[in-house]
Amino acid sequence: MILSFEEVGDRLDGIAEEFPPEFYEDLNGGISLLPEARPDPEFPEEELYIMGEYCNDQMGRYINLYYGSFAALAERENWSEEDWDAELYETLAHEFTHHVEGLAGERGLEIQDEVFLEQFREERERGD
Repeated sequence: MILSFEEVGDRLDGIAEEFPPEFYEDLNGGISLLPEARPDPEFPEEELYIMGEYCNDQMGRYINLYYGSFAALAERENWSEEDWDAELYETLAHEFTHHVEGLAGERGLEIQDEVFLEQFREERERGD
């Protein structure tokens, strides 16, 4: 099932309200749902998508989620509405974790992400 950009935006708004206000501390750019897909450029043929990213740059601190990436996986994996909600929640929680760790000067999740990508590369090379 492919939900429209507007439907996903509405679901994301509801999901974002579930997180405590403390998670929004210094998140001055808020949360944005952007229409594009973001295939990871390190992996050909759209094997891996960037679902969201936490940004801390000259524009401030903000979270971007990529509707097109979610839609591509939803089509590939035949997601239900519950799958959409679960993926949106998991991605937003992941990006909030980057934000909170960034405020604390920690890199735990960033390191986990690096390990995941390295394992993915190795499995891909082995043909797993």
